[in-house]
Amino acid sequence: MVLPFLCISFPIVLYIYLMNKPRPVYLLDFTCFRPPVTCRVPFSTYVEHSNLVFDSKLVLFQTRVLQKSGIGEETALPPSIHYIPPKPTMGAAREEADLIIFSVVDEIFAKTGIKAREIDFLVVKCNVFNPVPSLTSLVINRYKMKSSVKSFNLGGMGCSAELISLDLVKDMLQLSPNSYCLMVSTEIITPCLYLGQQRTMLVTNCLFRMGGAAMIVTNRASEQARAKYKLQHVVRTHLGANDKAYYCVQQKQDDEGHVGFSLSRDLPAVAGEALKANLTALGPKVLPFSEKLLFIQNFLRRRFLDPKAQPYIPNFKRSFEHFCIHAGGRAVIDDLEKNLRLSSEDVEASRMTLYRFGNTSSSSPWYSLSYTEAKGRMKRGDRVWQIALGSGFKCNSAVWKCIRTISEPAQGAWADCIDRYPLNVPDTINL
Repeated sequence: MVLPFLCISFPIVLYIYLMNKPRPVYLLDFTCFRPPVTCRVPFSTYVEHSNLVFDSKLVLFQTRVLQKSGIGEETALPPSIHYIPPKPTMGAAREEADLIIFSVVDEIFAKTGIKAREIDFLVVKCNVFNPVPSLTSLVINRYKMKSSVKSFNLGGMGCSAELISLDLVKDMLQLSPNSYCLMVSTEIITPCLYLGQQRTMLVTNCLFRMGGAAMIVTNRASEQARAKYKLQHVVRTHLGANDKAYYCVQQKQDDEGHVGFSLSRDLPAVAGEALKANLTALGPKVLPFSEKLLFIQNFLRRRFLDPKAQPYIPNFKRSFEHFCIHAGGRAVIDDLEKNLRLSSEDVEASRMTLYRFGNTSSSSPWYSLSYTEAKGRMKRGDRVWQIALGSGFKCNSAVWKCIRTISEPAQGAWADCIDRYPLNVPDTINL
């Protein structure tokens, strides 16, 4: 009786185990958008155009922001913002979307050899520009994808939307074996242009630039050999229940009817709280035992012996070889470098991304990863931490493990300029 029972139950138990075992998620490859040289906006051009739109005090304010922004002379803005006066129309926004999205999707299909009709899931992220039909429909129509493709169009989720979509894709791939997912991340800058008089709402004009990325993610075991990375963790933190966090980055309309993004004075403090919450959730998943022990010792000391003692900041460099920090601005990178006790080499990729491409919103961690690859620094077994902050307020992290050494020549966005970096970016640039 026992043997027949085992013969029947063992296959059932094995089937249940295999069905519930987490499916690995592999990053097959990715690509980043390189803007055409005709869209380049050097400081002199930006200031000259600002003089034609704003009064002298607001031009001076924007000039000071640019001087300390960490952004270089090769960043790009879409053609509609180069017009005098600017023409941020719906048609111009669609043209920008076509240029960026089709460029990165064409390139990722060419790099991987995957056909459009093989894609099972499609996720497109763009915070501000959400037309009808959606941007996912735009991609499906352009590449004639199969009717069964499951599409998701994410908007209004801030600069950390890329890692939110990655969490979504991870969950979807757990339920759908042998699938491919195409992810596209961009921010269409045309409708983001603010033409009003409020200083805090002019900051985004100075920081945000054209950019985008596309990647193909899969759970196919047969693709492991040629995939670049395996996903280890995604950790998301949302402080939206706190009013200060909710309103610290807000899209709104001023008294003159101009729409833009307002940044409150609470933003640095809120960002710090979001980062702290995210690190608290991420730490137990990635830190070695010795770091966890030091953290516990420090916690007990502050709790029972010395409440004024400084909290212990774990050494995350023992968990990661590479850091891809969202290039939201010099202050973002500076704060993370200081708070996480990172070196200038650790944040090099993010600083150079900010300098060369500006704040490209949710796609910026991919520019940083592309920089690291282009420098020939990515080795098999290396661990990568992508971290991004965004409105809401959110802090999200993704951890990847490199499957194979990346030794091919520099490609994509950094192909024609990687030899010029790193370079020294002064605290203040004279304009």
